[in-house]
This record gives sequence, structure tokens and C-alpha cells, in this order.
Amino acid sequence: MNKIIILAITENIAGREVLQVLGLVKGSTIRVRHIGSDIVSASRSLFGDEVNSYVIALNEARNGASERMLQEARDLDTEAVIFMRYLTSQVFGWRSRDFGLRYCV
Repeated sequence: MNKIIILAITENIAGREVLQVLGLVKGSTIRVRHIGSDIVSASRSLFGDEVNSYVIALNEARNGASERMLQEARDLDTEAVIFMRYLTSQVFGWRSRDFGLRYCV
């Protein structure tokens, strides 16, 4: 069974004290889109519509990055991950990269 790890975007967790920083954990992923869906998505964006396929792809990328980060945290036998951040960027113009960096305590 997987141990429950507290995730926080803040530097501290209410009611808890940071006794030791175990290190930095990260998770990253790159998702490649199909060229056909990119063309349809581009036409939708011209009219100001939300591009659902991109929203889904972004959420899948973040979930994948988070799972990788949590596995690193489990490997360190940590109780919490603090100061969590996501960063999303475009790679090669059509690939989306998403990763998170966090400190394990």
C-alpha cells in the first residue's frame, strides 16, 4: 500500500514543523499531440473557444509529472512535500512539457 504524503504549495504546513529537509523531488513528462488535432484546436482557438483536447492533455501531463514526483518522495520515505510548483512550457513548438519541483521534508 502506498504511504499518504502531504502535498502543499506553501512553505509550511499548519500544525506541522519541518524538522529536516530530505531533498528535492521532481517529476516531468513530455506529451506529443497529433498534428490533426492541432489543426482542429488551432481553428477553435481563433474563435475564442476552450480547446478541450489541450485541457485534457495538460491535465494528463500534470498527473504524470505528479506521480513521478510522488514516487521520488516515497523513495525518500518522506511525510510531506512542500512548496510544490508546476511549470508548463512548449518544446519544439508542438510538444508540451510539464513538471513540478518540490522539497521533501
